[in-house]
Order: sequence, then structure tokens, then C-alpha cells
Amino acid sequence: MFLSAALSSTTSHLTILPSLITSTTSPLSRRFSFTFLENRNPTTTTTLFPYKQRLLVKSQATAPASSEAVKVSPVPSEMKAWVYGEYGGVDVLKFDSNVAVPDLKEDQVLVRVVAAALNPVDAKRRQGKFKATDSPLPTVPGYDVAGVVVKVGSEVKEFRVGDEVYGDVNEKALEGPKQFGSLAEYTAVEEKLLAPKPKNLDFAQAASLPLAIETAYEGLERTGFSSGKSILVLNGSGGVGSLVIQLAKQVFGASRVAATSSTRNLELLKSLGVDLAIDYTKENFEDLPEKFDVVYDAIGQCDRAVKAIKEGGSVVALTGAVTPPGFRFVVTSNGTVLRKLNPYLESGKVKPIVDSKGPFPFTQLAEAFSYLETNRATGKVVIHPIP
Repeated sequence: MFLSAALSSTTSHLTILPSLITSTTSPLSRRFSFTFLENRNPTTTTTLFPYKQRLLVKSQATAPASSEAVKVSPVPSEMKAWVYGEYGGVDVLKFDSNVAVPDLKEDQVLVRVVAAALNPVDAKRRQGKFKATDSPLPTVPGYDVAGVVVKVGSEVKEFRVGDEVYGDVNEKALEGPKQFGSLAEYTAVEEKLLAPKPKNLDFAQAASLPLAIETAYEGLERTGFSSGKSILVLNGSGGVGSLVIQLAKQVFGASRVAATSSTRNLELLKSLGVDLAIDYTKENFEDLPEKFDVVYDAIGQCDRAVKAIKEGGSVVALTGAVTPPGFRFVVTSNGTVLRKLNPYLESGKVKPIVDSKGPFPFTQLAEAFSYLETNRATGKVVIHPIP
């Protein structure tokens, strides 16, 4: 038997009515928001998102400045979210209309999610590839978010109700990422992980950026990249690669940028500022006579990448096996980086790339993940609108 709760509420009070239900088929209740096993112990049950008394938030702010107006409404006790209670393929994703809205810590803001984006790490996490350092199941997935602040914690100083924000909700991608991510109507995020949404971008464009642009930036910094250096970007049409190209050129002052892609994306590379666009279906980049100060491997070809660097050069590898002198890092998300890059985004010098098959509506999350996992997306796969 499992404990569930029936809710009866008004704006002034919340009544909890306990009842018992019997499950004979699964340790998971039909509604993920009600009952789950804690630490996978079949003798213990717990509620993932416990229902607690909540204060309704009334906005004192004016309408958002962007053309995509979002109404700030009182915060409900329940919301729609995607959840998975076991690791596996896209079939483990379940849509739940009765997940409790998360409570806030003192340093967090509650964001009404308008758009979110998918990353390879989302899929790998759902597949259980990081289970040793993952948060407990069940999980509401999602790293990238763009939305509107609807509630602030007592220690929050920079944001107010009504502010448009964007960011990666997880400071560490693999070390205990939040059990409650961005693929929901609301998500709670530490203030330090967020930045004001660039004024010229809509929510879908903004949601496509945080994890990818922070990864691109940190990788360049770790290689010691600087003005006058050359770089080769592998998978230049991908979510991270497309931003590495632009940051290397516009922010770090690269003297020369080369990048690989399939034939269909060569023009995209050139539009991003690439000096040498390499069709990987026709050429082996490591066989070219030209060598580079840095190779940014965003596809998993480090063994070939190390053959394309100058003496003393660097290779940063995001995935796959690492061949010395290549190295790997896992991004540490930080709203300060987004704030630093906002002027480049607002001036148009750096542009988000959203895959043309999207944005996918919230109801088609499984289809969006299936597409992401083909590794054929150009730029980022975005979910919008939510719900």
C-alpha cells in the first residue's frame, strides 16, 4: 500500500486528505507526483514533490519587454511536467499533469518556464550513463530554461517578479544534477545560475543557449585561447560547435577559424564566420597541411584531432575517448558568464542556432528526444511553448 493525497484548496488554506491505495503491478504510482520509492528501497515510500501550503504570488511588475508577452499569474500548487522513474529510452518519459510546484530555497527563484532546450547530456542521463553521480529517481529532466520569475527567495538580490531570465538550472552537469529540471511549467533555480534574457531574443532562442554557450566559453578559456590564435571546430554545425565558432571569432579574436560539417551545413558554417569550411564526407581534416593552435572536438574524434594541432597546441574533447595531449572537462554553469556574453548576443555578433525542425511543442518531448538522439540536429533542439 502507498500513501497518496487528495487536495482541496482555496487561496487561504490547504487541506490534506489522506487515503490509501493498493498497487499490485509496480513500485511506481500511476501519477509520478504522488508516490515513489526512496533510494530504490521497496520497503520505503516517499513523495517526490510534497504538497505544502503555498503563498499566491501577485505580480507588481509590468509586462515583459519582448514581443512575446507572458502573463505572470498566481502560482498554482500543481503543474504539468515530464517525468521518468527508471532509466532507459524515450519510452520511459511520462507526462504528468499533477506534479507539485517545487518549493524555493532562500537563494532560488521560481521560474515560469516558457521554453527549454535539450542537450546530449539530457539523453545520456536518462539512459543511466551517469547513474553513479545522479540524483535519485524519479526525475523531471531538463537543463536549459528561459522564462519569467514568479517568486523569489529571501536571499535573492538581483531578480524580481516579472523579470525575464535564462540559464542552466544545474551548476554541475553530472554531479548531483537537480531532481527537478526545466521540462515542466515551473522550476526552481539558484539566482547565481541565471542572467537576464537578452532583450533581442525570444524565449525559444534564449533557451537554446545556456549549457551550450557556457560549455563553448569554458572550453576556449581552458585551452588558453586568445587573440591571434587559430582554431578547428569539429561538428561546427552542432549546438556547442556553432557557438565555439562565433565566440572564437567575436569574443576571443581568433585569427583563423576552420570547422567541419556535412555538405548540407557548409553554408551555415560560412555564415557564422568560418574561414575554412571542411566537408567531412569528402575530406579528412587531419590530412590537411594546415595545423591549428586549438582543436575543439565536439563530436568525439580526439584521436584524429591531435593530428591537426601545431606543436604545443591544445585539444579539448567533449565526448568519446581522450588521446593525449587532449583533455576533457565538464562545464560549471554560471550566470556570470551569460551576463558577460549578453552584449555580444544583444548586438547580434553571436547568434543562437535553433534547429529548423523545432521548436517542438511540450506534448512532443519524446519525438524531440528521438530527433536529438539521431545526432543530425543543426544547432539546438528547443521545446516551446510550455505547456
